Amino acid sequence: MKLSSVFQRLQKSRSLLSEGLARLIGRAPEAPVDLAAVEALLLGADLGVGVVDPIMARVRATLGEAPARGEAGYRRAMETVRAALLERLAPCQSPLEITAAKPYVIMLLGVNGSGKTTTAAKLAERFRRAGCRVVLGAADTFRAAAVEQLQVWGARIGAEVIAQPPSRQGGADPAAVAFDTVQAGVARGADVICLDTAGRLHTKSNLMEELKKIVRVVGKALPGAPHERLLVLDATVGQNGLAQARYFHEAVGVTGVVVTKLDGTAKGGILVAIAHELNVPIRCIGVGESAEDLVDFNAEQFVEALLGKEGDQVMR
Repeated sequence: MKLSSVFQRLQKSRSLLSEGLARLIGRAPEAPVDLAAVEALLLGADLGVGVVDPIMARVRATLGEAPARGEAGYRRAMETVRAALLERLAPCQSPLEITAAKPYVIMLLGVNGSGKTTTAAKLAERFRRAGCRVVLGAADTFRAAAVEQLQVWGARIGAEVIAQPPSRQGGADPAAVAFDTVQAGVARGADVICLDTAGRLHTKSNLMEELKKIVRVVGKALPGAPHERLLVLDATVGQNGLAQARYFHEAVGVTGVVVTKLDGTAKGGILVAIAHELNVPIRCIGVGESAEDLVDFNAEQFVEALLGKEGDQVMR
């Protein structure tokens, strides 16, 4: 996706910062920079205390070296914020790529409503367009519509979906579905397997144990798999996403993150807080409903979209 498209989709987060700074300048055009107010704006964008504190220390040091007032001062402050964010996010920029492993097994996990099923399908479509044979596994056996949703996507993009009928006790065993999917992918010569799993509250220990079981079973079906354990996080939940990230990472060792629904929130800074918390790659970001709106994370594009274009900064 072009920078202009990402820039437009993150308008809510950008407006929070740009409008806030405009108000600060408008109230006292020649006054010293209100650092407490700048800090409050960054926290309001959900960058998180762990990210904002060191950034503000850097801003204070920068302004202390060459004091500035009004718009010039705020520009200098935001240039420092921009540089600090790029330094923090650049190491987390790592697109999802298939390694030598075949089939390459991608397991999607996260809480209810984060967008796992849709993300699995969008990733499958991306790999299909690249010429890969893809198999989808409907291991979300808890949500009744999840299997059907994945089957609809599979028919649309030309990817086989492996599912099991529900048992008398309820839904099919998710670990069994995952095992069957990997075996089917191997037998069919698939390049990529995308496993959709049920949403689960990160605080429910029994559900997290089930997730660990799926990982073990997949590893038995194909040694080394799953090669990618993607945590799908909904940006609109804000700082609660950090708690989710911690629990899932402790349970299964997250290898990458997909942050969805960034176009629908003013809290786009949560992505920075997640990168700081987990120190794992941000693989993709979701900025819309279509398959094309799941894009590789690009640190420079993201910071440009969050703060505004360089030279224009966040003030219009």
